[in-house]
Amino acid sequence: MFLIVMGVSGCGKSTIGRLLAERLHWPFYDGDDFHPPANVAKMSQGIPLDDADRAGWLAALADLIRSTLQEGESGVLACSALKQRYREQLNVDPAQVRFIYLKGSYELIKMRMQARPGHYMKPGMLDSQFAALEEPLDAITVEIDPSAEEIVDEVIRQLGVETKRPA
Repeated sequence: MFLIVMGVSGCGKSTIGRLLAERLHWPFYDGDDFHPPANVAKMSQGIPLDDADRAGWLAALADLIRSTLQEGESGVLACSALKQRYREQLNVDPAQVRFIYLKGSYELIKMRMQARPGHYMKPGMLDSQFAALEEPLDAITVEIDPSAEEIVDEVIRQLGVETKRPA
């Protein structure tokens, strides 16, 4: 199985994805690490990416998911996947790929973004993230108000998988 933890910037994709991967004993991949330098430079300047910017990045992520599944492995990926067509590209095997949508209010996410200095996604770009967001209808949707551990507990409960909670 391959899980894609999705949502707008600042919703906690990397934090939740890492914790989820840890609990499941699966590898974690951060979609941000797959952006080419030109995309990072653009976002660092406060310029939102367009579909052309995202094309190569999404193709690389789809290749990662496909090759991981072909090797009989599982994984967790943190990736915005804001539009349905992006999710369709990443959903290389609907029987094995699941989306986890971290849903939160604009106000809460902006507050969280302002508290994380040094990240290339600036709070001012949040408007473009919410404008691009097409909420998924076929994802496990989890509100981000609770603690990270509670969110991961809820995701695991909805997935119906067995894990051992860290001592």
